[in-house]
Amino acid sequence: MGLLTTLIVLALISTVVALGWGVISMAHGGEYDEKHSAQLMGARVGLQLLAVLLLFIAMLIQLG
Repeated sequence: MGLLTTLIVLALISTVVALGWGVISMAHGGEYDEKHSAQLMGARVGLQLLAVLLLFIAMLIQLG
């Protein structure tokens, strides 16, 4: 497995972890969720952006 593929897989796994953490936090509610919900959402969005960019780079390399 190449470096780019490994980075893509890590970005996807990280996105799923951030999503799960946010959902669990939201389900429990309370003070922790109030303090960190925006941070968890921002992390998920950033990781999704990273994954999409890496996939786009992989497509460009494959086509080129």
